[in-house]
Amino acid sequence: MSQESQTAAAPTGILHGGSREEVLADLFVALADTLVDDFDVVELLDRLVRTCVDLFDVTAAGLLIMDGQRRLRLVASSSDRAEELEIFQLQADEGPCLDCARTRIPVTVPDLDAADARWPQFCAAAALLGFRAVHAVPLRLRSETLGALNLFHTEPTQLQPRDLHTVQALADVATIGILQQQHASQSTALTDQLQGALASRVAIEQAKGILAESGNVTMDVAFAQLRRYARDHNLKISELAQAISTRDVPASAIIEGVEG
Repeated sequence: MSQESQTAAAPTGILHGGSREEVLADLFVALADTLVDDFDVVELLDRLVRTCVDLFDVTAAGLLIMDGQRRLRLVASSSDRAEELEIFQLQADEGPCLDCARTRIPVTVPDLDAADARWPQFCAAAALLGFRAVHAVPLRLRSETLGALNLFHTEPTQLQPRDLHTVQALADVATIGILQQQHASQSTALTDQLQGALASRVAIEQAKGILAESGNVTMDVAFAQLRRYARDHNLKISELAQAISTRDVPASAIIEGVEG
């Protein structure tokens, strides 16, 4: 079994105890909650990509967001392989996810073998990582564009129109929630929120490394443990990650699942 398969098999708590429709409804409620309450951008976007993997039978998902300088950055991914491919296309400045975010139009590539003339570097990298298809939808609202939500498959796959429509709806609601915070807050602009999310990601990556080394587990498993501990203790993932990085919360507390 591959590392990614092992990760997918690990309990994430997303589908446990609920039907597909119930999980989808819960996610829409969580996204809608951003309209009236303070929320953790990192946790919201992480939940979005991981729930998409479970709900739509895709191998992995990632989310690119534009920073204050309108440059695309990776803020959430469901696996190490998806993260590696997203980062590669940002560095190569080439790929369907970038095109989606920049044109504000969904990009569906059911077979990447047929798209190597359009994105030669991206397709080669995707093949090396085992991905054969990509579907990307924009995070957009009227003239505002925040980025793109991207779904990856290990086999040539044509996403069903109804599923693609639902993914776009999730992306739209997430966009509305994030933009609403810009208008509702007198002190925090949207760009500051997203910059904070990008900064939080650095702390999360550091915390994942610490947990992976301490528990001798993969980075994906380390992140699953980080999420579970944060949820169980009603903490923001970014705040917990920072506490782990500064050793205020020992790695053993996360690995063993007990209070530090």
